[in-house]
Amino acid sequence: MIRAVLPHPILSLGLFGASLLLSGSTAAPSLALALLMALAAPQIMRVLDVEPVRLKKPLTLLSFAAVVALDIVRSNWEVALVVLGLNASRDSRVSGFVHIPLEMRDRYGLAVLAVVITSTPGTIWVEYEDATGVLLLHILDLQDGDDWAERIKNRYERRLMEIFE
Repeated sequence: MIRAVLPHPILSLGLFGASLLLSGSTAAPSLALALLMALAAPQIMRVLDVEPVRLKKPLTLLSFAAVVALDIVRSNWEVALVVLGLNASRDSRVSGFVHIPLEMRDRYGLAVLAVVITSTPGTIWVEYEDATGVLLLHILDLQDGDDWAERIKNRYERRLMEIFE
């Protein structure tokens, strides 16, 4: 009975909470909208027959989250130095694109990787070529010797493959 109303309870809970946070209110209209979203979106997901997410190693998700949090803090600092002109290599600063061949093919893993990369200041997910598995990134501050392919593959892709594939 509960699965009929809430086929994706975690999604429902997340949408309900996000709606309340975004509205900044717990007044009746905000609660009604949050409840409507929490009940309607999972039903749409059921109609679309979206395959459920399967986490192979959920505990790896914790270490992944810690790595991402540290990288985002570090990247915020580095981008702030670039924007304020306080980095030592400001004369040699070059923005550019980097091609990274990925082994991961799981769509949920790729979606998480896209969110992580785009959420990290100084990097933008530009394109992913499904046929070849090549990711195109834009990097704000490319430094000589930076190996973005190794960084993405070792810090993110490897862990995401453990979690999702």
